Amino acid sequence: MQQNSYLVFPSIDPVIFSLGPLSVRWYGLMYLVGFIAAYLLAQKRLSQTPWSRDQLSDLLFWSFVGVILGGRIGYVFFYQFELFLSDPLYLFKIWAGGMSFHGGLLGVLAALFWRARCMNTSFLALGDFVAPLVPIGLGAGRIGNFLNAELWGRTTDVSWAVIFPNAGNVPRHPSQLYEFALEGVLLFIILWLYSAKKRPVGAVSGVFLLGYGSFRFFVEYFREPDAHIGLYQMGLSQGQLLCLPMIGLGIGLVVRAYTRRDNRIQHS
Repeated sequence: MQQNSYLVFPSIDPVIFSLGPLSVRWYGLMYLVGFIAAYLLAQKRLSQTPWSRDQLSDLLFWSFVGVILGGRIGYVFFYQFELFLSDPLYLFKIWAGGMSFHGGLLGVLAALFWRARCMNTSFLALGDFVAPLVPIGLGAGRIGNFLNAELWGRTTDVSWAVIFPNAGNVPRHPSQLYEFALEGVLLFIILWLYSAKKRPVGAVSGVFLLGYGSFRFFVEYFREPDAHIGLYQMGLSQGQLLCLPMIGLGIGLVVRAYTRRDNRIQHS
């Protein structure tokens, strides 16, 4: 449907269907899609590792737990800390919405650190294996954001602009789809092809951090900043500030991987 040559976002119920008190939402379905995709992709590469199927299942399960817990805690502390101070129980109000990728990443890193000790392998080797599995879930999550008509972009007059409900009845960048294309599709292609050959330990993890951090930093220029936070110095958003350490760490890991003489080449 068109309005003044701009696309008008259709009315989409965030709940797909309900069974009694249980409601299945689009965003939850996207999490499930990401988890299933990660499991299938991991199975495809499992033969290149010394790990068993049971170890893989445990790894993915605890990584998923890390995403949920870290994502929620990160959102509250990075974006809603003042609300948390006034109402500490807000941390547990998951139904109110709010997940942070950067918090989810920290949760996954904690899970990987623990599982690396249990599996008697290195943290970076495990990170190299998991990194190519992540972008599909990221892309699915951005589709969920789009279907929920949330986290929309800044106002614009480009021909593909979208008028989202509850977003001021003005045309905006569909920044959720930009993130889907970059953080989901393109990052997956880069990591999957790059990790298909033997790389130094830590290199794939570094490319993931550098790639995601750079793509997210770029898209933030088109995404509407959080109203209660706004922009910082030099027009940077909260998301961009959180991406800067990722970019720096990613560069550091790649340089380390290719300059350390004792760094063994491995399949990731």
